[in-house]
Amino acid sequence: MPVAASAIYFLNLRGDILINRLYRDDVGGNMVDAFRMQILQTKDLGTCPVRQMGNCSFMYMRISNVYIVIVVNSNANAALAFKFIVEAVALFKSYFGGTFDEDSIRNNFVLIYELLDEIMDFGFPQNLSPEIVKLYITQEGVRSPFSKEKEVRPPANATLQVTGAVGWRREGLVYKKNEVFLDIVESVNLLMSQKGTILRCDVTGKVLMKCFLSGMPDLKLGLNDKIGLENEAQMRARPARSGKTIELDDVVFHQCVNLARFNTEKTVSFVPPDGEFELMKYRITEGINLPFRVLPLIKELGRTRFEVNVKVKSVFGAKMFALNVIVKVPVPKHTAKATLSVTSGRAKYNAAVDAIVWKIKKFPGQTELSMSAEVELISTMVDKKQGTRPPIQMEFQVPMFTASGLRVRFLKVWEKSGYSTVEWVRYITRAGAYEIRC
Repeated sequence: MPVAASAIYFLNLRGDILINRLYRDDVGGNMVDAFRMQILQTKDLGTCPVRQMGNCSFMYMRISNVYIVIVVNSNANAALAFKFIVEAVALFKSYFGGTFDEDSIRNNFVLIYELLDEIMDFGFPQNLSPEIVKLYITQEGVRSPFSKEKEVRPPANATLQVTGAVGWRREGLVYKKNEVFLDIVESVNLLMSQKGTILRCDVTGKVLMKCFLSGMPDLKLGLNDKIGLENEAQMRARPARSGKTIELDDVVFHQCVNLARFNTEKTVSFVPPDGEFELMKYRITEGINLPFRVLPLIKELGRTRFEVNVKVKSVFGAKMFALNVIVKVPVPKHTAKATLSVTSGRAKYNAAVDAIVWKIKKFPGQTELSMSAEVELISTMVDKKQGTRPPIQMEFQVPMFTASGLRVRFLKVWEKSGYSTVEWVRYITRAGAYEIRC
């Protein structure tokens, strides 16, 4: 069931009403007083953004120094209510020059009332896309003098985009050079035991695109995922070629993707928005290629000294390299000093984070580097019982490498005018929570 909002309120931190809009007559105009008295003034915000008082539910979110409160008198979809708040704030920011706070609301009362009437009808959300709303609400907002965001005003032709199937792209776009940029960005999350056993490992990735294409092009993207390759083999009536196939989990597509065609053809077909957008998100839990192996060794040398040896080996190809590699080796809080030696990069003891920080600007593939440290502790503190050591943490960025093995097989662009395009594809793997117990 979609959200049937009875009212929406914008409050400052003191609970004063900045602006409000009543969409239904099933709640009283003073309902927000109960929210102010029982929640804001008592500072009983807690961690739950949904509160039930009487027959009404209050769903609220704080943005900067403003509380946005949606009041409902029915069993509404809370997730959709918060999605509406986020999208509405993004719309307001596009009119206010990238800012949304109490001052911007006070300076744009008339515009906000007009927007609230357009983006919600009788409590039901409507089109909140800034590109589309700006086509028929052309009034300019009072922009912050500190805003650096430039105003982009599309041509005033909203009929197709408001009522048609392609509401995220306007007609009449013309570029001198037609280009498509595609980035596959992955984050590797790892928890490894001291003996090298993988306790938890997964990859979260996203496909980012930046399109500068004329007209209304139709794009088709092929990946080496398991579903797409098996479907292609069936269509050609022959077995699939040998090679690594990726099984994607928890895939989330942008609204431009044709889901009907994906269910039948198992290919990602879409009419892209203009500029930069996120095409899809995914997660992978099997068949992950770890970019680094870390072998820690800690040896006690006495009551006040111990030795740390850490070996880091890059597992990716020899022609590749990692950038801005950081290895953080935790040490006790009562560390006096650390004598360090590294085969590459720089290392130092950072008392602010209680760790030895080893930085390597460029880490070649198929290479093993090591760091050794002799740590001395404050003698008056060593009698305290030591708890479990925190894990070693890594940060890195590996261009042209994917831990999942995901690859773009093809990226086709078709447009009725038949112009030629230039496609650019890039792969980047970064560290998420990359931890090794020691």
